[in-house]
Amino acid sequence: MASAFGSRTLSKDDVNYRMHFRMINEQQVEDITIEFFYKPHTITLLTCTVLSLMYFAFTRDDGNPDNNVWVGLILVISFFLVISVLAFPNGPFTRPHPAIWRIVFGLSVLYFLFLVFIIFLNWEQVKSLMYWLDPNLRYAKREADIMEYAVNCHVITWERILSHFDIFAFSHFWGWGMKALLIRSYGLCWTISITWELTELFFMHLLPNFAECWWDQVILDILLCNGGGIWLGMTVCRFLEMRTYHWASIKDIHSTTGKIKRAVLQFTPASWTYVRWLDPKSSLQRVTGVYLFMIIWQLTELNTFFLKHIFVFPACHALSWCRILFIGVITAPTVRQYYAYLTDTQCKRVGTQCWVFGAIAFLEALACIKFGQDLFSKTQILYVILWLLCLAFITFLCLYGMVWYAENYGPRQKSFSECEDSIYTELSDGVSECRGDFEMDSTTSSSTRKRRDSGNNRSINGMEK
Repeated sequence: MASAFGSRTLSKDDVNYRMHFRMINEQQVEDITIEFFYKPHTITLLTCTVLSLMYFAFTRDDGNPDNNVWVGLILVISFFLVISVLAFPNGPFTRPHPAIWRIVFGLSVLYFLFLVFIIFLNWEQVKSLMYWLDPNLRYAKREADIMEYAVNCHVITWERILSHFDIFAFSHFWGWGMKALLIRSYGLCWTISITWELTELFFMHLLPNFAECWWDQVILDILLCNGGGIWLGMTVCRFLEMRTYHWASIKDIHSTTGKIKRAVLQFTPASWTYVRWLDPKSSLQRVTGVYLFMIIWQLTELNTFFLKHIFVFPACHALSWCRILFIGVITAPTVRQYYAYLTDTQCKRVGTQCWVFGAIAFLEALACIKFGQDLFSKTQILYVILWLLCLAFITFLCLYGMVWYAENYGPRQKSFSECEDSIYTELSDGVSECRGDFEMDSTTSSSTRKRRDSGNNRSINGMEK
């Protein structure tokens, strides 16, 4: 009798909601791997943590105050990441190991807290902190103060064009390849590419390094670097989408070559699916969500340039490229979770990584505004308003084109938002499983299976067949 009153039968909607949120925020690992690496070893981890802390506390020389602070901060971060592995959710990815994505989420929380701390300092304290991190920053100068931009644009020579193909051009190209892998949409990628060039034009009065010659901006940036990177990323997406995924544990593979190949393929996606941000039946809320996605993306890109301009560190400094790499890593689960929230009507809230990413983007902008008041006092409000209007017009124009193309020429298959009761397939043990997220299992619908098999590129147990 007590159990009858103490327990409550969950409705189908409650079950679906919990499964959806777990799928986007805490992806479960299938039992196909070496058990040792996926079983909790909390006692062993606690023992190693305590022993390492005792070693660093009693064996090192504590005569140098600066070194004491450095070691203390490093150990605080390290032990916080240990707690992240134990307590934080897996996130939407499980490859190469869920612990890695827990650490990524832990680092994003630390960076978020660091930004909160920075906002409550004054400018002198911030400079002292930066000089303590790197004394060479005392002599750093803004690139806009020592370089000229958009000079003699009418002079176009092969030598001048080839001089623009440097490490920054390669990083530009490679970065757009990664962005295409994350977004998986030609329409959105090209829209972000074009609107970013417009963003540079509208904010050129604040950041002089946004000034570029027309041929540099249109031909080198949009067509070659951006376009080439988008094409490369989408080509990889199509290749991964055409594979049929059926993984087996490395212990079930008997050949040495097969074990090595399976170990290497652990660093590849566990599954892949066709992504459809919009469809002909998309609601206004979904369209607005995509527009908000574009705004936050542009804001994150703007933060990169404002941070190094206001806090005065060069683009090649570790503060710059470490932040870019870090933002790129946390963007992957963020886009996954935001896509699920945007396209799945049963997903009522965003994932934790997506929430933290949004907070980081706005806190970075807030830090730039607080410590760059002299710079932003020169802001021309009309340019900002025109930027928002142009961004909205181009975004909605792109979304309309994507919907029209999907309605007339798109593949005839169900998208994540169109999946209702049919996305729950009964497994052999009688447990319902949700299908159709950013990644799909090997037991997808027959139409998708035929579409993938048509590529004649089948992957079984991590080996091509």
